[in-house]
Amino acid sequence: MESALAVPRLPPHDPRTPALSVVDMHTGGEPLRIVLAGCPEVVGPTLLAKRRYMRQHLDHVRRRLMFEPRGHRDMYGAVLVPSELPDAHLGVLFLHNEGYSSMCGHAVLALGRFALDFGLVPAPPAGSREARVNIHCPCGLVAAFVACEGGRSCGPVRFHSVPAFVLASDLIVDVPGHGKVVVDIAYGGAFYALVSAEKLGGLDVYSAKMRDLVDAASAVTEAVKVQFKINHPESEDLAFLYGTILTDGKDAYSEEPTTNICVFADEQVDRSPTGSGVTARIALQYHKGLLELNQTRTFKSSATGSVFTGKAVREAKCGDLKAVIVEVSGQAHYTGAASLTVEDDDPLRDGFLLK
Repeated sequence: MESALAVPRLPPHDPRTPALSVVDMHTGGEPLRIVLAGCPEVVGPTLLAKRRYMRQHLDHVRRRLMFEPRGHRDMYGAVLVPSELPDAHLGVLFLHNEGYSSMCGHAVLALGRFALDFGLVPAPPAGSREARVNIHCPCGLVAAFVACEGGRSCGPVRFHSVPAFVLASDLIVDVPGHGKVVVDIAYGGAFYALVSAEKLGGLDVYSAKMRDLVDAASAVTEAVKVQFKINHPESEDLAFLYGTILTDGKDAYSEEPTTNICVFADEQVDRSPTGSGVTARIALQYHKGLLELNQTRTFKSSATGSVFTGKAVREAKCGDLKAVIVEVSGQAHYTGAASLTVEDDDPLRDGFLLK
């Protein structure tokens, strides 16, 4: 018997604080909360200026969206903003438990579907099997290609990255509790330290407890931050280490999947294989001569078993550094929609994060 209950209306709430209307999605298990309405205007002449403005003036919105009781420690979000780039269909600011990322591949894969389905891009010509969505991320313009049918998304999405490169290869870092460890630093729209989990006390990325993997990855991140200066050839806003990716060490080209886990921001665990992380891993493998252009690799998340594919499609430059453009593919899904309210007498109105 079908329920006769109507969808409930929102109760009264603080009129000075509009409800945050959101659509929730996930890509390979990694959540994405997209803000439709309710966020105050994000001011700034450029996307990076908007990112700085939101950090300085609207960080309470991030906390309300990401933190409990409306979110959780590993929530991820996107605020859509106008872009100054004439070729961009939309601009986006990425949110997480610590702040604001420069790139997020799983979010781009989801936003490609979202932009097409919600009419943020012109409808593709009749009979088109793929629609292009140009997304201005803080790291630059990223082109997403959305499988479609009848003008609606219907399958996987692929994107072409900004120029991805290796900043440091075979860097020796003294990691407390693990001694001297050889790591690589690569950029896929964000900077990552990459290291085989086995080098950190013999951890197995497949079977180790998640807490042990998080602790080891966090130790690497903090050690690199202290011992190595991150530089980006084109923007100081992008010059920070986002996190550490622990791998199974299978970097040489193979048709078999290679597994990894990404720990970023404030010990946040990516449930997906990590789109910008796949980009960085492909850039590293190409840099080391372990794969060629247009050789597709499959990357698996040790958290969920979900997969992305990636390949280097052409060489590029970032400043004076040799780089590659990487194509990453994956499948995003819708999970729901909500209106998130804030009551004026709620002492936890801006959310909380358990340590």
